[in-house]
Amino acid sequence: MHKQWINGQWCDAFAGTTWELINPATEKIIQSVPYGDEKDLHLATDAANQALDNWKNQTPYFRADYLKKVAEIIRANVPLFASETILETGKPRNEAEGEWQATANLFEWYAEEGKRSYGRVIPSSRTDKRSQVIYQALGVIGVITAWNFPAHNPSRSVAAALAAGCTVVLKGSEYTPLSSFNLAKAFSLSGIPAGVVNVINGDAPAIGTAMLQHPAIKKISFTGSTRVGEFLMNGAAQTHTKLSLELGGNAPVIIDETVNIEHIAQMAVATKLRNCGQVCIAPQRFYVHESILDAFLSLAKKAMEAIQMGENTGDKILLGPLINKKQQNRVQHIIDRAQKEGASILCGGKVADNGFFIHPTLIHAKQNMSFIQEEFFGPVMCVIGYDTKEQAIQWANETPYGLASYAFTNNLQDAYFYAENLAFGMVGINEWMPHGTELPFGGWKQSGIGHELGAEGLKEYLELKLISVGGIHV
Repeated sequence: MHKQWINGQWCDAFAGTTWELINPATEKIIQSVPYGDEKDLHLATDAANQALDNWKNQTPYFRADYLKKVAEIIRANVPLFASETILETGKPRNEAEGEWQATANLFEWYAEEGKRSYGRVIPSSRTDKRSQVIYQALGVIGVITAWNFPAHNPSRSVAAALAAGCTVVLKGSEYTPLSSFNLAKAFSLSGIPAGVVNVINGDAPAIGTAMLQHPAIKKISFTGSTRVGEFLMNGAAQTHTKLSLELGGNAPVIIDETVNIEHIAQMAVATKLRNCGQVCIAPQRFYVHESILDAFLSLAKKAMEAIQMGENTGDKILLGPLINKKQQNRVQHIIDRAQKEGASILCGGKVADNGFFIHPTLIHAKQNMSFIQEEFFGPVMCVIGYDTKEQAIQWANETPYGLASYAFTNNLQDAYFYAENLAFGMVGINEWMPHGTELPFGGWKQSGIGHELGAEGLKEYLELKLISVGGIHV
């Protein structure tokens, strides 16, 4: 049985409360897990605060040894950890194992990047003055993460924070606690000092509010909905808690007439359906040039109708379920709304009889339909025809979100036109994965604050300090 991990000890929730974890593919109970509240958060934060001075005052080489051990332990346990991620998310084995491998890579990469938190010496305008900038750990970090990538999402923040010299309290999603507890298992086996990392599970509003109010927590890193992000921003305005927010997305894809239409259509469907569409950078609004629109729709429809759904119990790759009934209902509501607004449902559009499944859905829509402004977060592909590249850019940018965007063209001039005019934090030109461990990940507009991954991700957990010394005579 899995438990919380606080101050180097496995424990139940302080109040003894539990949460019945549901398999989204079968709707059956997997097991009961601890389900805590603000009291658990206080215990974990006190432990992290007590461990802070020793951890941040060690060298980055000392901290790197533990992060590398965590990476090694994760790699040795990928099949086991992935099996439990499959149970609680429904994603296929190749995706679950790939996520845990990428998670191990994060800890190894930040083990090295933590050694490079360089400062600088600044030449002074006075001969008797010497000035330098150094970076120091922020303090205790609260991490609240989403369920769609329950190992990788939290580790983006946790690995960077630990490398920077911070200590951490992690609250994973209550829908995917097994992955969070397996991260804790890797930390436990690494021998990392007690209190440096603490993993709890429980009531999100109560724990989030307690994180904002606890004076020891200097920053909260949150991955999730824009609605909760706004709640945290409002609370942080009162407590001056720093925030990193990775919120919603509504990623456009511009596909022009110069591409290989057969290849692009196949890859578009495959990328759209990764993790059942529950990906913050998932392509959503496909703007396809009118000259190839009918061919694209026909090819995409054929590819979608060939997709098989089911419980991912073996190595066969099946389209898994949505995470819960609420999410299934939300996606179905968007599909129903599209139909009412006059969009054409070319395939799919219905829920399955059992589990939280929705058949892969292809929609031919118009730009003036309001449903396209929603973040689908499901196996729904929306295609809109366009005439000119200027029109495609205008329509692509008509969203309050600004996380990821994509453009496919064999015209070099147009590639740069798209890259420099798409108003998004990440632009993929002729590629579906505009991210990586070493690359900054972050959005514009309502898609978030700050960055994860890359050297920029490390800086999120460091405070800049100016040291200026006067009266120097040499």
